[in-house]
Amino acid sequence: MRQPENEAPTRGIAVLGSTGSIGTQALDVIRDQKHALHVEVLSAHSNADLLVKQALEFKPNAVVIGDDSRWKEVHEALFDHGIKVYSGSEALEQVVETDGIDMVLTAMVGAAGLKPTLRAIEAGKHIALANKETLVVAGELVMGAARRRGVDLHPVDSEHSAIYQCLAGEFHNPIETIILTASGGPFRGRSLESLATVTKADALKHPNWDMGAKITIDSASLMNKGLEVIEAKWLFNLRPDQINVVVHPQSIVHSCVQFEDGSIKAQLGLPDMKLPIQYALTYPRRLPNTFPRFSFMDYPSLTFEAPDTETFRNLTLAFESLNRGGNAPAILNAANEVAVARFLTDDVAFLDLPRVVEHAMERVSHVNQPSLDDLIASDVEARRVAAEWRSVKSS
Repeated sequence: MRQPENEAPTRGIAVLGSTGSIGTQALDVIRDQKHALHVEVLSAHSNADLLVKQALEFKPNAVVIGDDSRWKEVHEALFDHGIKVYSGSEALEQVVETDGIDMVLTAMVGAAGLKPTLRAIEAGKHIALANKETLVVAGELVMGAARRRGVDLHPVDSEHSAIYQCLAGEFHNPIETIILTASGGPFRGRSLESLATVTKADALKHPNWDMGAKITIDSASLMNKGLEVIEAKWLFNLRPDQINVVVHPQSIVHSCVQFEDGSIKAQLGLPDMKLPIQYALTYPRRLPNTFPRFSFMDYPSLTFEAPDTETFRNLTLAFESLNRGGNAPAILNAANEVAVARFLTDDVAFLDLPRVVEHAMERVSHVNQPSLDDLIASDVEARRVAAEWRSVKSS
């Protein structure tokens, strides 16, 4: 039953990365659940036009445009509406402390989401985490801060949301293993040789999910699943050997948990990010919505297979970084961000993606117990090393 508006205050949401794929879908959810949610802050890196359009609809207290050069046009568009406009990364870190914010949805791409997420946690704001790189880079620091401040982290990734939902009512029962499902991306079943000539247009054609360019390329290379493995380790306090990956091309079973008695719980649904977004923003309530419903009759056959880690080496590198620990996942993540950016500008080939990452992992110094400053320095160094990498053919 829908809860009447006068029985509970609406939850104030800051959407960091509101013009991206997750951010726009989050605003769709907030629009449909306006009896329970409202927008306090919106932020975008450089898409000023869409940010202004969103602000005029949702009337937040403030917006932040990352690109300082776009501040004036955003300010002029919103000044008469009483919406405060800020710019730059420091402003973003400050604005998440605003009193009216109950939850911060971190939907920024890459390691840029780390500092504002930490700042929000220190301010006691609950987190809806769509930025997996935050935990990949600094999982121990972030989870430690959340425990210290009594802050909840609600995962938005469909796989981690599935695990989170499977654990509801089971937190006292130890996990034996979790099973992260992967679609396999657009190149599932392809040989190594056949991938030598694929283009970015090929890699951007995901069979099931509508996502941004970076995460779509990561899905094609299986790095996305590798990052999710690292994120799962921190979210659910697991050892690397407790995390398994299974390729499930239909993307209906979003992930599973196996308990010590051998029982497995799974969460199923259509491949639509709005459901995990809504669950994170409205937790612990499950609010009615008009999302399309899954029917077993539409999917009479659900299949599962092992990932091809010889062809898609990024998944192996992610597990390797997790086993090394320390700053190794931060190096992996930074090098991958550079590698993907270079692939999207035709500077490296698809098969070069793991080569760039491995190159950085071999050359950036390992730090076993890194501070935040160490992690930031590792990120900078890994990006430099990855940017300088050149294939044998081009040298």
